[in-house]
Amino acid sequence: MIKAHTQTRIGHVHLKVSDLERSIAFYRDVMGFDLTQKYGEDAAFLSAGGYHHHIGLNTWFSKGGPSAPKRSAGLFHVAFLYPDRAALAQAFKSVLDAGIEIEGAADHGVSEAIYFSDPDGNGIEIYRDRPEPEWPRTPDGQLEMMNSPLDLDALLQELA
Repeated sequence: MIKAHTQTRIGHVHLKVSDLERSIAFYRDVMGFDLTQKYGEDAAFLSAGGYHHHIGLNTWFSKGGPSAPKRSAGLFHVAFLYPDRAALAQAFKSVLDAGIEIEGAADHGVSEAIYFSDPDGNGIEIYRDRPEPEWPRTPDGQLEMMNSPLDLDALLQELA
């Protein structure tokens, strides 16, 4: 069995969307990503921090189409990692200010996460990792993740 190199990272996500301009507006205006390039009338690329793209959007096979059924195979969610709790709080506030419905929030011990969907029903997680020394472990050293409620009001206090 081969193992992925320890420095391997997921570089970007490319999503099928039904309305390119609506999706650009969501990922730019709500999520805060910069539009780096439009590829004709059917695709666009967005990023944070000047990277070529973290998000690709296209309507090549999905223009005007319905959202994928929830009870089918496919993407569960894409997760956006923020560098610290204050940055996560700012991202969460932007989502709230846009009137986006929050579908869940959890303290996983290793991370704090908030869940919602984009306009096409693609799941989104925004989260921050705790420093590795704070990760919960069993007495024998195994990682012990959890699914506890996340105090969203306390998270927003990071902005005060």
